[in-house]
Amino acid sequence: MLDTSARLLRLLSLLQTPRAWPGSELAGRLGVSGRTVRNDIDRLRELGYPVEATRGSTGGYRLGAGAAMPPLLLDDEEAVAVTVALRTAAQGTVPGTEETSLRALAKLEQVLPSRLRRRVRTLMTYTVAVPADRRAPTVTAEVLTTLASACHDQERLRFDYLDHTGSPTRRIVEPYRAVNWGQRWYLVAWDVERQDWRTFRADRIQPRTPTGPRFTPRELPGGDAAVYVSQRVSGAAWLYHARVTVHAPAAAVIEQINPAVGTVEALDANTCVLTTGADTVQTLAVYLGMLDFDFYVTEPPELVTHLRRLADRYSRSTLPTP
Repeated sequence: MLDTSARLLRLLSLLQTPRAWPGSELAGRLGVSGRTVRNDIDRLRELGYPVEATRGSTGGYRLGAGAAMPPLLLDDEEAVAVTVALRTAAQGTVPGTEETSLRALAKLEQVLPSRLRRRVRTLMTYTVAVPADRRAPTVTAEVLTTLASACHDQERLRFDYLDHTGSPTRRIVEPYRAVNWGQRWYLVAWDVERQDWRTFRADRIQPRTPTGPRFTPRELPGGDAAVYVSQRVSGAAWLYHARVTVHAPAAAVIEQINPAVGTVEALDANTCVLTTGADTVQTLAVYLGMLDFDFYVTEPPELVTHLRRLADRYSRSTLPTP
């Protein structure tokens, strides 16, 4: 049987998981009686931990939100994951969080056991992140927190927004999810005035306070916010769009196409249409070349011209040396 101090820490660790614990289950985990569990719960409350209790078949004990954050009790894998995440944040992933991330990182590394400290240092030493080709627009931690909170609290959000042409607009939305796609953050929301689902780049959002009234969440088409963003954001940003007839089964093409690159529609058992796009015709040509299937394209004309130029170049490159 654990002594009182060790048992209280173990109890606190169990209560920090996002679920309600029946008293009988806690007693079994700790190897004590139900009365001892109730006494330990009272001790935690005296120490300032807001342990909530609910009745019924789905009731039990859970740790509520308090005035101060209780100490987190992490297992080995959780401690390593949090440390790596803080190191990444300290490098400026989300502007405005660098200093606080460093402070939290210093506190955590100070108490890490030597075996975990060694694992973290090995991981950070022998893994390297390749910088992005282009620095993505940044979004502040304050804006991200506001978006996430509005999604969680199911409150309408008002904000000023710059559309893709740079024109200012004002939007009222029912926020659904904040999605990280590539190097950018997006808000998926129901646009109240336009009566339709929309995606908004978070770096172009300037929230207005206070937030609006509560709402009942709608069902997102498809139910997957990440897929919704990947299928719509890329298309809206493309400078060149193409519909390409591919002489291959749709299933075979889908295996090679990321949802961010395009969509595939079957025409028959051996032919499909790939709808895709990119900022340059050179990028489009790379996508098509990587398919390794025969294809036919008629537009955009810039792509047709570029493919003919490539065909001539590749043909010349295989001629016998004079």
